[in-house]
Amino acid sequence: MYPKIQMYIDGQWCAGSAGRVEPILNPATGQPIGDVPCAEIVDLQAAVDAAKKGFQTWRRTPAYARYKLMRAAAENLRNNADQTAHWITAEQGKPLAEARMETLLGADLIDWFAEEARRTYGQVVPARAGNIRQIVVKEPVGPVAAFTPWNFPINQAVRKISSALAAGCSIIVKPAEETPAGCRALVQAFAEAGLPDGVLNMVFGTPSQVSEFLISHPDIAKISFTGSTAVGKQLAALAGTHMKRTTMELGGHAPVIVFEDANVEKAAELLAAAKFRNAGQVCVSPTRFMVHESQYQAFVDRFSDIAQNIKVGNGADPDVTMGPLANPRRLEAIEGFVQDAVTRGATVRTGGSRIGNEGFFFQPTVLTDVPKDARIMNEEPFGPVVPITPFSSFDEAVAEANRLPYGLAAYAYTRSAQTAADIGAAFESGMVAINHHGLALPEIHFGGIKDSGSGSEGGSDAIEGYLNTKLITQASL
Repeated sequence: MYPKIQMYIDGQWCAGSAGRVEPILNPATGQPIGDVPCAEIVDLQAAVDAAKKGFQTWRRTPAYARYKLMRAAAENLRNNADQTAHWITAEQGKPLAEARMETLLGADLIDWFAEEARRTYGQVVPARAGNIRQIVVKEPVGPVAAFTPWNFPINQAVRKISSALAAGCSIIVKPAEETPAGCRALVQAFAEAGLPDGVLNMVFGTPSQVSEFLISHPDIAKISFTGSTAVGKQLAALAGTHMKRTTMELGGHAPVIVFEDANVEKAAELLAAAKFRNAGQVCVSPTRFMVHESQYQAFVDRFSDIAQNIKVGNGADPDVTMGPLANPRRLEAIEGFVQDAVTRGATVRTGGSRIGNEGFFFQPTVLTDVPKDARIMNEEPFGPVVPITPFSSFDEAVAEANRLPYGLAAYAYTRSAQTAADIGAAFESGMVAINHHGLALPEIHFGGIKDSGSGSEGGSDAIEGYLNTKLITQASL
C-alpha cells in the first residue's frame, strides 16, 4: 500500500539527478517500506527556477481563482483520507484514527486559508490634503522555502503551503525524509486540482545542504521552519544574514497547572489523552505537570491508572490507542530521560521501559519525585513520559511554569473564573488553554514566544507572514 516516493519539481514527479535514495522505515517493525530520493544541488536549483517562474504566474492569478483551486485541493485530500492515513501510520507510527484526523484537519486548513486568500485587505488612509490619495496594499512576498518535521507529515506542511498559496506566493517544501508519503498526498491533491507548474515544489535530501542552499539563494524571499529550537536558531541566523523574513515554530516544554479546585478526574482524563496522543511527539504536548498538594495523590493515582491501561501497538490495529515512537533516536532519547530522572531520585510510578525488541515502542510512563535539575524538567522530552510534581501556592506554580526559555503552549485546570483569568495573564506563552486542549484549529493563532519561535501558523495572522505591505501615495497636479 505504501506509494513510490518522488520529488515534485515544476509540475513533474522525479527522482534525484544522481539516483541517491535513503530507506524509509516502519517504526512499528523497524523494517524498510520504501525509499526517498535525495536532491543534488542541480535539483535544488531546478526547484528554485521553477518556483521563481511559478511565482510570476501565481501572483497574477486572481484571489478568487486561488480560492477555488485551493478548495478543490481540500476536497481531493478528503476523498483520499483513508489511503493517506494508512501511509502516515506506516511511515510515522501513529494510530490510524489519529492519521485520518490529521488528514481531514489538513483539508480544513486548506479551506480556511482559501477563504483568507480573498481577504488580504489593504487600507485607504485619509490624507492631509485634498489632492492626495494614500493607499496601503498587500502583495505576496515571493518564493518561499519551507521545512517541516516528521511528527505531523501533513499538518505541518499544509499550514505553510496553504498560507503561501493563499497569499499568492510559490513554495518549495522539504518534508522530513522519514515521513514523505503524507506530504506526497498533499502535493498530489494540489496537482490534481490544477495548480500551475512551479507554484508548489517538493524536494528531499541532506537537511543541512538543502536548507543552506535554499535559505541563501537570492530568489527565495521567505523561510518557514518547524522543528527544534537549536536548528531553528541556526536557520534564523542564516536567514538574517540575507535579511529574509522568517516564521519559526520551534520547541516547547508546556507546563500544566492543576489547581486545588480543579475537577481532578476530568483533568486526568483530558491530560492523558493530550499527553499520549502521537506517543507524546507533539510540540504542544503537556510535559511538566504541577498539581496542588491537596490534589496531588488523587491526580497521580488516576493519571497512572489511565496510563497503565493505554493499549500500545502497531497503529494499523484499530484497537491501538498509542503507536510506537517514530524512530530509534526518540527511543534512545526517552530511555535517557527516564534513566537520568531515576538516577537523580525520581520514582517510576508506571511504565519506564521499552516494549519488546521489534519496532520503537515505549511504555506510557509516569514519574514522581522528579527534581528540577533532571533533564526531563529542562529539555523537551517529545515522548510518552510525564513528570508530576506538587505545588503549594499560585506564585510557586507560576514561577516554575515560566522558569524555562520556552513559550509555546501552557495549560491550566481550575473551576475558579478568577484563577483562570489570573493564570491566563501570568503564563509566558504564545498559547494558553484552560480546562481543555483546544489548540491548532485553523481559525486560531498558532505560535510561540521566547525560544519557541516567532510568527503564527494559524488564524488570520498566519497569512501576514507571506505578504509585503506597500504604501502608495499619489498627488494630482
